[in-house]
This record gives sequence, structure tokens and C-alpha cells, in this order.
Amino acid sequence: MSPLHALLENIVDYAGLFPPASLPMVRALENYRRYRDSPESWMLGRFVAPVARLDEFEALNGRAAAPVSALIGGDLASDLKRIAHSPAAIDAIELKAADAAQIESAMRLIPAHLAAYFEIGDVKLIPAIGDAGARAKIRTGGITPEAFPSAGFVAQFLMSCAERRVPFKATAGLHHPLRCYRPLTYSADGPSGWMFGFLNVFVAAALAWRGAGVGSIERVLLEESPAAFRFGDAGMEWSGQTFAVDEIVRMRREFAISFGSCSFEEPVADLQTLRL
Repeated sequence: MSPLHALLENIVDYAGLFPPASLPMVRALENYRRYRDSPESWMLGRFVAPVARLDEFEALNGRAAAPVSALIGGDLASDLKRIAHSPAAIDAIELKAADAAQIESAMRLIPAHLAAYFEIGDVKLIPAIGDAGARAKIRTGGITPEAFPSAGFVAQFLMSCAERRVPFKATAGLHHPLRCYRPLTYSADGPSGWMFGFLNVFVAAALAWRGAGVGSIERVLLEESPAAFRFGDAGMEWSGQTFAVDEIVRMRREFAISFGSCSFEEPVADLQTLRL
């Protein structure tokens, strides 16, 4: 396995139902099936769907379901009952938490076979997530410039998760490999803004996993040059630090799990443009 393959294997959880794509279920599932049959299928992870749309998902997809990460709505207990009766291959759920008490009470209801990702806006909740045996989720963008967190916040999130060995996933705003200034929607008159790159975020995660400080992690997140990231026989390199394939594989398996994106084609096309 090459270091780039190790870094990007099963990394994109396809969220075509969500903005800015906002595709109908039938189209999103058609895309997902096509991606699973493509040469780049090794990069594809789960299909992301709200519990509220499982009826629609099941009617179109049946028992030949893709692996699914289900988004919890306002009633956790009710959504868990719906998941328990679904034929879909749901092995992960995503929900929001505002405080430690919410995390603790939710984990008392969530069955052990479901990986639970708690989306948080305060890194002080990461110890509670770790103590509960759950996973963290960070929102890395959206459809307005204000939806993107600062590089300092993302760096602090990654370092805090690494210190507690809390696995995480990211969501939104990671359509492109490198940090860049791009349109945030597919509308001709939509806003533009600075976006994090998924290479930046996951190389930064590798640094955090190794014990780097918040300053070094933030520098990776702000890197815009493709020449700064090297993938060769010796491994993956950034700023004189080299990561061997086995280290990358373990980091991805135990720590930096995936990112949700409403586009699978843009990440692939950009990697091809960069000759990666």
C-alpha cells in the first residue's frame, strides 16, 4: 500500500443528500453505487442519511444497503428504535451534544454495536466523549464563510482528541485536497471563502497523533502549497517529518476515521489534477 492510499482509504463518507449538493435520495444512491464501482472506490466510506429518511432509503436500496451512518434527529430514543428495525447496514450514528450530561445520557441508550459520533462546538467536551467510549465530530465548513471554524479551533480539536485518543470524523467544507479560496455552493451568485483541505486536515491529524503541539498542527492546516506534501517510497512527508505506511494505517484506523462530503467527484478530480 502506498502512503497516499493508506491516508485516503475509505475516507469519504458520501453525504450527497446534504447542502450544497442537496440531491434527492434516488440520485444520491445512484451516485453512491456508481462510486462503489469506480476505480476510486477504495476512497469511499459510508453513505450518510438522516434517520428521518430511512423509509425513503430502504424503499430504494433494500437489503443490498450500503454501509450507513445515520444522523439522529430530535428524539434519540425514537430514532434508535427506528434504527433497530431497519434492514439497512447502519453501524454508526451522528448526533449533537452541548454538554457532558447530554453525552452521558445518550450513551446509556446507544447500543454498543453503533459507533457514536458527537458533534461538538467546544473542545472541553472531548474528555467526556472519551470517558463515554464515544467518538468526536467536528464541523469543518458549510455554505457560508461564517460556518468555517478557525484553524486554531481545528488544531485544538485535533490535539485534544489525540491526547485522549478519541477517534473523530470531520464534516462539511472538505471538497478539495488543499486549503484554498473557492465558491462555497454550486450557485453562480453564491458566496466564496477559505476552505480547509482534506489533505491538510488528515496530515494535521497524523501530527497530532504523534504528539505535535497546536502551533505545528495549525501550520499544516494553513498550508496551501501542494509541494509541501510528499508521498514516496519512504512514506508521507511534511516539513521534514516522515510518516511510514504502518503508522498512517494505525492513525486512520484508531483516530482520524473519515470526513463527510456531499461530493465524491471533486476530491477525486482535484487529486488527479495534482497527479496524486
